[in-house]
Amino acid sequence: MNKLLPFYQDHVQHVLLPFWMRALDDKHGGVYTCFNNLGSEMIGTDKYTWSQGRFIWLLAKLSNLCSKGLLHGDADFYLQHARKTVDFLQQHVFMENGNCAYVLSESGEKKELAAGEGYDTSFYADCFVVLGFAQYAVTAHDSEVLKAALRLYHRIDERLADGDIRSEPYPIPDGYKAHSVSMIMLNVSQELADALEIFHHEEAAEIRRKSSAYMDEIMECFLDSDGLIREMLPANPSDSDTLLSTHITPGHSLECMWFVMHEAGKLGRTELIPKAIQAVKRAVQLGWDSEYGGLFRYVDRKDGAPQGRKAGGRYEGLVCDTWDMKIWWPHSEALYVLLLAHKLTGDTECLEKYEQMHDYVFRTFPNSDPSIGEWVQIRNRRGDPVQKTVALPVKDPYHIMRNALLIIELLSDESVNK
Repeated sequence: MNKLLPFYQDHVQHVLLPFWMRALDDKHGGVYTCFNNLGSEMIGTDKYTWSQGRFIWLLAKLSNLCSKGLLHGDADFYLQHARKTVDFLQQHVFMENGNCAYVLSESGEKKELAAGEGYDTSFYADCFVVLGFAQYAVTAHDSEVLKAALRLYHRIDERLADGDIRSEPYPIPDGYKAHSVSMIMLNVSQELADALEIFHHEEAAEIRRKSSAYMDEIMECFLDSDGLIREMLPANPSDSDTLLSTHITPGHSLECMWFVMHEAGKLGRTELIPKAIQAVKRAVQLGWDSEYGGLFRYVDRKDGAPQGRKAGGRYEGLVCDTWDMKIWWPHSEALYVLLLAHKLTGDTECLEKYEQMHDYVFRTFPNSDPSIGEWVQIRNRRGDPVQKTVALPVKDPYHIMRNALLIIELLSDESVNK
């Protein structure tokens, strides 16, 4: 364990950051993310709001860790580029109705992915802008950006209450309640509440209450008696045999459970932490490929390929087409949540699973070409790179680096406490 902190610090500074520093748009702000899977070629200059909001979060967190001496680097440089991206979004992304456009051109013009579909096609994009703005506000001590984050959060809240959300790139199927909505709203609410508390804002308690409510919804509605997180809940019990109802998404389970652990710790609701850890263990157990190693993207709740009656639709097609792929983000989430679970409880099984995951991840995903760096994010079951779109047509900057930064914080705190 004592070698992990310098390992992750080195990985961030010499493997991940060089790629993304080359992708910065110094002129307009923001970051270019439209690369091929190998990272060797930029294939477009469009800026997906989803990724831009996430990149603000990363830049602000990098600045924070550099200020604390946990990473080597210029904290002001990262914060300045975060500010450029905040300004880029504030100037271009918002529509008259208060929603965010899903994708912008290089210089900020709003774009429709298909004529007549409109610009504000995914509330997830808005959520990541809130997350980025909140993290920036804390690092830069900027109350105005925090106000913008809170204003956008309220607009998201209104849309959810009215049932007026769109969720590209894979719309939530009609007749189903999606775990992903409660999950993203837990994360957005908890991080916004954290920021509001730092600023002693009058709405901090209310946003924290909402965060707690989303956590309860996840643990009471989506966590089943087998310790599995259900991805889709059917409104009609007769649909409980569909593939949508019976599939599990290990990556979402792992990511969501560290959201729950963070929130339960803040609220003193420690009884939820063992339940979350059990869900982590079940996700790894069910999702692990015993033949080739790594986590399947989707599995059936009883093991193996997703089964069940098919109803059609884009999301179901995604599950069937990509279920056995090995993609970057569930694996980076696994690294953090397993270490977090071990730190919180001393659970040795989680540490053993972490070591197994670490071995697979770092011999599979990092780019073998050091002149490119970062990870080859999308791979087939055997771990071979494939050029395929699995959500947005981008190379995503978020999960790998976010989890590496969180691990650095976790391990540095652990070392201080010893």
